[in-house]
Amino acid sequence: MKLALLGSYQGSGFQITGLGAIVSFAASEASNGVARAPATAGDRRLVVIGLGIAMGYLCALAAMFVRHQWMIDAAGRPMPTDFMEIWSAGRLALHGAALSAYDGRLQHAAEAAAIGHDFQGFYSWSYPPGFLFAAAAAASLPYALAFAVWIAGGLALHGFSIAAITRRPAAMVLAFASPWALACALVGQNGFITAGLIGLVLSTMEKRPVLSGLLLGLLTYKPQFGLLFPLVLLLSGRWKVFAFAAISALGLLALSAVVFGAGTLAAFLHGLPEASQTLVTNGAAGWGKLQSLYGLARCLGGSDLVGWTVQGLMSAACALGVAVVWRSQAPFALKAAALAVATVLVTPYVFAYDLPVLAVPVAFLYRQRRFDRLEYLGLALAALTVVPFAFAAVPSGLVASLAVAAIVARRLAAWTRENLPRFPTAHPQRDEPAATAAPS
Repeated sequence: MKLALLGSYQGSGFQITGLGAIVSFAASEASNGVARAPATAGDRRLVVIGLGIAMGYLCALAAMFVRHQWMIDAAGRPMPTDFMEIWSAGRLALHGAALSAYDGRLQHAAEAAAIGHDFQGFYSWSYPPGFLFAAAAAASLPYALAFAVWIAGGLALHGFSIAAITRRPAAMVLAFASPWALACALVGQNGFITAGLIGLVLSTMEKRPVLSGLLLGLLTYKPQFGLLFPLVLLLSGRWKVFAFAAISALGLLALSAVVFGAGTLAAFLHGLPEASQTLVTNGAAGWGKLQSLYGLARCLGGSDLVGWTVQGLMSAACALGVAVVWRSQAPFALKAAALAVATVLVTPYVFAYDLPVLAVPVAFLYRQRRFDRLEYLGLALAALTVVPFAFAAVPSGLVASLAVAAIVARRLAAWTRENLPRFPTAHPQRDEPAATAAPS
């Protein structure tokens, strides 16, 4: 079967067909549905500030590229980063050796061949076979161009979703200015894609359930961020979204088996326990890079049991809280914000490059109403948590997630107070003067 399903490089263009068409259509639908509400002076100031920050990121990346500190080294060879794992797995898939991506030794050899020399460390491929379509599409381009297109395409998807949620096209600038966006761009990871899919799933859920379900099926490439979606779909009775998510996920699985071979699924499932043991339990990448309660517990010297205990309590609290919110009569924007931030807190396996997804709950909160001063303070705290991570591998991103969760909880508490049934206050009856008997 021709790999035109994966993508093709045509001259100076990068054409993604097949599965990419679904995402492109979703972005188009989202942008068409954006209502251009009048902007306030405060909104315009935020956009100007966000644009300045985003341009600062772009200039910093350009300077690093020119100095051979990002993407390509002084010898013109790719630098070892997370994107190398994606590009190398895609190259294996394009050459009919997709199964080799799930073999650590062969994947490492492919990565070493990509950069032209061996290196210390290991970038493992632990994604479901369906994500090989995206990897192979990227690998059809030269490495540097593929890296740039990967980041730009993911960022555009993320920006479209934020614009659709807030109903303000200019809001995508603020998504680009998120401090965690730079963390994703530096290593060439897929955090923008994850955030874009989650945002589009939620923004289309009310009016386009079929499209929402199809997009949710694509999110199975990062299954740890979809743990709570089946729960809310069942509790809210969104059966059409649920059904089409299953169709999308199973269809993607079947298509990947046809194109890449049925053995890739078995290899993925076989490697999951080892990947969990290596990256989470053993902390091969460093527990400080895990932006979760589990990562914090291990950083502080806690055992694996302690880490899983506190993370289990957090996950249970997230599931219970989301269930209560989605069974309530709260506005959809608050429900979506609660679900989006809970997807980050519920899993122990979350890295700094995954945190662009925090822009999704913030966008839904903005859609519900403008932020007040206390909420702006919380958002500033969430943004500043990137500073410690820039100097040392610490789970400071957990603070950002908790700050956004606190704003969501505050909004829900305010909505509950405003909508509690009010009963008439019972006033004590005054004693009436006793009737005096008429004189006989």
